[in-house]
Amino acid sequence: MANYRIIVLGLSSILLFQVSCISNKKVVYMQKLAPSAMVSQGGELIPYKTEDYLLQYNDVVDITMTTSDPELNILLNTTSSLEQMRMLGGNMMGGGDVFYLNGFTLNNLGIVELPMIGEIKLVGLSTEEAKLMVESELKKYVRDNEYFVRVRLGGIRYSAIGEFVRPGKYTILQNRVTIFEAIANAGDLTTVAKRNAVRVIRQYPNGSRAHIVNLNNDEIMNSEFYFLKPNDMIYAEPMKVRELGTGVTLVQTTQLLISLATVGLLVFTATK
Repeated sequence: MANYRIIVLGLSSILLFQVSCISNKKVVYMQKLAPSAMVSQGGELIPYKTEDYLLQYNDVVDITMTTSDPELNILLNTTSSLEQMRMLGGNMMGGGDVFYLNGFTLNNLGIVELPMIGEIKLVGLSTEEAKLMVESELKKYVRDNEYFVRVRLGGIRYSAIGEFVRPGKYTILQNRVTIFEAIANAGDLTTVAKRNAVRVIRQYPNGSRAHIVNLNNDEIMNSEFYFLKPNDMIYAEPMKVRELGTGVTLVQTTQLLISLATVGLLVFTATK
């Protein structure tokens, strides 16, 4: 009976050791591998699968309007959010708050209120279509070729939660951001993040929908989730080793096995 208990304890320890360690070969960059190991492999050129983003409710847009009339420019308040951010030295880049404070937010009706022009509905339009609509309203006050209009998103806002090194809410000041750029901006995924089942929660005009994305599959470059959309939420679940509470590194696993062996010996001694 005693030998049976020792055998069970030993097999359990070996099994736990095998499933609880994450090999460094899976996570360490630029290792000294065998000469026969693959260095690079050319893949096929995968065209980007992109589509014009249509403005949604609560989006923040940066709208710049300038004319040849200096007095009219004062009324239009032409200092853009990006220019104000540059004057602030980029100190608010992390959260993009300057766009929220100085940009134009589409209300629950999809309307923004512009200086002098008044209310204009932009929901469901691309930034180029929104620009043309603003220009058509501005033409009522200035002549052709005497104005300039620019409409763009106030950066790509997204949230990174779960197994990230630096989870949080971020804004990247670009018009286009890949999911890998967003992950890198949040400090990368942790070692125990489940990279083959990352959830992307995306907003649509009628609500939100959760999608499961496999970052281990290079076909993601050919999917609609390769590029983030404003207000996306990325949730990285933990692997089983995190759920079981087992060690991630060899040291952690060894400590766990020593503790398990100690408990087993105490139980064995007490029941002997």
